[in-house]
Amino acid sequence: MSATPENQDSRSKQAEKITHHPEQYKVCEGCGSIVVARAVTCPSCHAYRFDAAPTRVIAQAQTLALRNPSSVLSSDLS
Repeated sequence: MSATPENQDSRSKQAEKITHHPEQYKVCEGCGSIVVARAVTCPSCHAYRFDAAPTRVIAQAQTLALRNPSSVLSSDLS
């Protein structure tokens, strides 16, 4: 499954936002999702271990921007 240009552009814009303010985010150690710094558990996998190092957040944002989305959202189940 290939990402649509709009979807890829949206992911790139989100990654750019994250890389400019990595201190506002952290990476879930369970699934690799990027979540806001105030999150206690990951909304995707419910893990509670995170890596908040800015270098890790930036690297993960850049990686996710290039990948097709793979999460199952509640809207996918309807």
